[in-house]
Parts: sequence; structure tokens; C-alpha cells
Amino acid sequence: MSSPPGQGKREMPIAEVVRLIDLVNYQEGSVVSRTVVNRATGTVSLFAFDEGQGLSEHTAPFDAVAHVLEGESEITVSGKSLRATAGEAVLLPANQPHSVKAVSKFKMLLTVIRS
Repeated sequence: MSSPPGQGKREMPIAEVVRLIDLVNYQEGSVVSRTVVNRATGTVSLFAFDEGQGLSEHTAPFDAVAHVLEGESEITVSGKSLRATAGEAVLLPANQPHSVKAVSKFKMLLTVIRS
């Protein structure tokens, strides 16, 4: 049976209840990511950061929302450092430098809006 249009094999199941934090696992000394929705208008990805791991400063051409699902992160946007914990989110504006670091192991849902 093939996947419905627009749904890849690794995407989350359609019309099923899932625990997002269970769709990505921690890996020692690493950042693990998994795209769960990938459409022309945007993507939704899960990340699991081991303590002390992160994404170095970079820019992206689209707005994104970083939503912390568990643990604690340090998210820096245009030089402004922010601490975010489970249930909190940060808007990462397009074309502004940002970075992410795990204060403790943490999982994040990243929603990128391409339109």
C-alpha cells in the first residue's frame, strides 16, 4: 500500500493520536531530527538534543516556531539569549541569526512556515 500524496514513509501517521516526544529518541553526544510533516507550505520536524549539544548560529529564509516539548534549551535570536522549557515556544524570524543549545537533554518541535 502506498502512502497518500504528500505523506512520506517517515511522516507521522494520518488520523491517529501520537505522542510527539515518542517519535524521536535521544542519542548520546548528538542531535537527532525527524521530519513528521513535509509540505510545499512548510515543515514540522522533531529534534532530540543530548545535553550540551546544539545547532550553531545560522539564518533561514522562513519564519519558524521552536516549541520545547521536554527539557531545557537556550535559544539565541539576534544575540538575545532565551531559556525555554517544556511547554514554551520561541519565534525564530526569517533572515535573523539564531542558535539552539541543550541546557539539559531536550526535545523540540520546529514548525517552519514557507509562505
